[in-house]
Amino acid sequence: MSNDKLKPVVWIGSAYDDWKTFPDDVQDVMGYALHLAQSGEKAESAKPLKGFKGASVLEIVDNFDTDTYRAIYTVKHQGVVYVLHAFQKKSKKGIATPQSDIKLIEQRLKKAKVYHDEHYT
Repeated sequence: MSNDKLKPVVWIGSAYDDWKTFPDDVQDVMGYALHLAQSGEKAESAKPLKGFKGASVLEIVDNFDTDTYRAIYTVKHQGVVYVLHAFQKKSKKGIATPQSDIKLIEQRLKKAKVYHDEHYT
């Protein structure tokens, strides 16, 4: 797909600043996954985030050294990719996303809707 057809990426809250703290290799993997989302595709590393209905909220997971990094985005709103959250997973208790992160994602999903309604509808 040509670049003039790419959906814009809008970062909500501190997601971009948080993502910029990730190792370069992780940024490359996640950046490519977001590029695919911009062109209407889905990276193999992007999976629906548990706790959200359907596949409108996705997470990209990448491991680097012994750390796990996640970026959460949505394609729920027509024509735009919203990055809702980026964080390094700290918990050693399984793979579940911590409840505090889920709440933050829910808040930012609401902010994305408001932003979308103001700028794209």
